[in-house]
Amino acid sequence: QTALGEAVHFFFFDTPKVLLLLTGVVFVMGVVQTFFAPERTRALLAGKRAGVGNVLAALLGIVTPFCSCSAVPLFIGILSAGVPLGVTFSFLISAPMVNEVALVMLLGLFGWKVAALYLVLGLTVAIVAGIVIGRLRMERYLEDWVLAVANGQSAATYDGDGMGWAQRLQAGGHHVREIVGKVWPYVVAGIALGAGIHGYVPQDFMAAIMGRDAWWSVPVAVLLGVPMYTNAAGVIPIVQALLGKGAALGTVLAFMMSVIALSAPEMIILRKALKPRLIATFAGVVALGILLVGYIFNLVL
Repeated sequence: QTALGEAVHFFFFDTPKVLLLLTGVVFVMGVVQTFFAPERTRALLAGKRAGVGNVLAALLGIVTPFCSCSAVPLFIGILSAGVPLGVTFSFLISAPMVNEVALVMLLGLFGWKVAALYLVLGLTVAIVAGIVIGRLRMERYLEDWVLAVANGQSAATYDGDGMGWAQRLQAGGHHVREIVGKVWPYVVAGIALGAGIHGYVPQDFMAAIMGRDAWWSVPVAVLLGVPMYTNAAGVIPIVQALLGKGAALGTVLAFMMSVIALSAPEMIILRKALKPRLIATFAGVVALGILLVGYIFNLVL
């Protein structure tokens, strides 16, 4: 019945639940990904015109379980294969933000309505932001080496059809070791932070800062999320704790989206391939989309 007791209970209840869920989803998607290797992803997107390409890229982002930083190398590879800039950005936005880990965990913790609305709005942000960036014709703000590779390299092919199920299951196990092995400290840290919020942060305080009534709470939540770095599995326990303390759902999900789609480490890695003006445009367009999602969630739910 104490604050410490509530925090400890939250931590030991959520840690095995989240890690088991993460392991199961990553294993399944590791098997699925044998059908969607990076080379095949590039091949699927190459030659697609804007609009159709943006939708396809955003949908492919769902089945690629990457955090924002690990999505960047594949983003550069897709761009190097000659895929249009706006289409590639739709993938970069969708891959970390609308991935299967986020959707399964939202479904398990908050129900199908929240998960479905998050899916639809997240894909909308990825598609519209990619189309806007493509229409701005900002290819000149790519670094010279990326342009050189894009002009001289064609998409590679991937022969995943020859793999047997034993190999695919081995790939799933390897995926668990690679992904879960790297992200579990972030997950545990996120759960620990969520436990601290759950146990020690007064409910009235969180309701005042991130409540439905404060119009400025959504942009503040987005600004708070950008300096942080974790993946969906790490941030969802924080979301759960914030909601338990009276924060509004749209505000909290805007915070979650900014953490996993606009992280500062992602921007640093992107600087290797993009010039500052393109990075700023990307961040601004995505941030505007996230703000709209936050306000829509608060209005609808």
